Amino acid sequence: MDTRQDYLKKIRPHITSAKTHDMMSSEERFQNLVLRPIIKFQSDLLVAVFKNYITKHKNIYYEYPLEKRMDYIENAIQKDIKFRNALKGTIIGLFTVAEYQMYIENASALNKRMMQIIKERLISCIQLLENPEFSSVI
Repeated sequence: MDTRQDYLKKIRPHITSAKTHDMMSSEERFQNLVLRPIIKFQSDLLVAVFKNYITKHKNIYYEYPLEKRMDYIENAIQKDIKFRNALKGTIIGLFTVAEYQMYIENASALNKRMMQIIKERLISCIQLLENPEFSSVI
């Protein structure tokens, strides 16, 4: 019978570019083996969470040009503590118990890495964040 740990590891996508080697730090290894696959797996949910964030903040995001939108994403992730904690929960909830134990040993450094990857993921999905009023098909 499969355990929670087995299921969690099975659903994660394999990222061929996320290499590991003996000389890398434990944080970088954790980033490549745990954070990147989970964030990739959660990509659609992260976009939906950010769309909800935009809505809750009166859709001001849609009034900005592209460069300001990227700044908006970064500011939301870095400065809105409640939003940041929601994003962390979206990722941490898919850790195994052993991964969580590793995470809490160096949470501060790993949170920085996590938020950077999430920011990059949202920026790379910026087209999915278009105003729903203008993206409907006729």
